[in-house]
Amino acid sequence: MLTSTHASSLALKAKLFRGFSDPSRLSILEALRDGARSVGEVVEITGLSQSNVSNHLACLLDCGLVEREPQGRRVIYRLADERVGALLGLADELLEDVAHGVYVCPRYVAPAAPGRVQVSVATGAV
Repeated sequence: MLTSTHASSLALKAKLFRGFSDPSRLSILEALRDGARSVGEVVEITGLSQSNVSNHLACLLDCGLVEREPQGRRVIYRLADERVGALLGLADELLEDVAHGVYVCPRYVAPAAPGRVQVSVATGAV
């Protein structure tokens, strides 16, 4: 039986991982893994639009995953905790062993954008 404290802990952990599950946020975190960067640098590295990067950085900042530091006319972002980078590294290590299973798993499908059909990456099934 789950206690309410344990259930709350699981819900909070699930919320943390939802932050990592968005491909745009994940690409931003990966870009910051190598060091602090300006919004423009993150845009260049990720290929995302400036408004998209800014919105996701605001989300990541609100969640405590990144921090920012004004430097003159620009703002520099970095991972707020070295464990964020370590977690991304652990994901890389884990994927070395389980990537094929994750890729072909019909239960792991990217959520469809509003107004679009959800398609399985592995099977192409709708």
